[in-house]
Amino acid sequence: MAARVRSREALTGYIFVLPAVALFAVMGLYTVGYGLALSFARWNGFTPTWTWVGIGNYLDVLYRDPTIAPIVQGAAVRTVVVMIGVPLLTVLIGFPLAVALNRITWLRSAFRTVFFLPQVTAGIALFYAWTYALQPDGSLNFILRSLGLGSLSQPQGWLGNPATALPTLIVVMSWGAVPVAMVLYLTGLQSIDQAVLDAATVDGAGGLRTMRSIIWPLLLPITGAVIMLNVRDALQGFQIFLLMTNGGPGGHTLVLGLESYNLAFFSGFKPTLGLSSALGWIMFVIALLLALVNLRALRSRT
Repeated sequence: MAARVRSREALTGYIFVLPAVALFAVMGLYTVGYGLALSFARWNGFTPTWTWVGIGNYLDVLYRDPTIAPIVQGAAVRTVVVMIGVPLLTVLIGFPLAVALNRITWLRSAFRTVFFLPQVTAGIALFYAWTYALQPDGSLNFILRSLGLGSLSQPQGWLGNPATALPTLIVVMSWGAVPVAMVLYLTGLQSIDQAVLDAATVDGAGGLRTMRSIIWPLLLPITGAVIMLNVRDALQGFQIFLLMTNGGPGGHTLVLGLESYNLAFFSGFKPTLGLSSALGWIMFVIALLLALVNLRALRSRT
């Protein structure tokens, strides 16, 4: 009798989760498998049949196609720059900010809320606000001129100058990533046993030595998580590049994610959907390898 009741309960549970599983199978597994198959074919999205080319798409985007491979290689270099710059800047800003917030007790929650606002505000609205502020007559140039630093302003705008466009986008991406890093670091700081810090003080360790030898090593797992999150966003994200510069000026902010998007939707009737899919899978494999390396590095320190 008990076994029958358990079987009935299990069957009821399966019935309830079946719609979610079916939706995942259709929207998840099917689309992933479809995209993988498409990466081995040539198709423009309109013809009824595909042209199978095997690994030809992968070879074309990597080195073989003289019209696409150089663009992808340049985008890869810029993507690597973003993958290094954004996590580094996020950690350099997020960690000190969390330390400062952890040391104050008055209005800590209010400050934390203020610093977290960029994360909860709609991304598109923020991107357009930044675009306006970075225009030739935008607020950033206005502030620089008002402070007597007009020589630092950019007459063509911060996004219109090839020398400043990519660094500016890295700063904007870091500005949006700092809130999460700050909260993670703040949570880690508040979970450190006070007795450990008191023991370090008794042993004569100063604030800088305690920070370097005790607090920072204890927060290395959080640092690894922050780095991995931002590396993933820098590798696969392209919305900020699409909305703020669309790869310009002159392709100086074209990254791999945006190039994959362009190959999929802005190549006219050319059969480049397979190339876009191949590039997407290459980025997926790179992200997976980086995650494994990050996990291995964290385990080696524990």
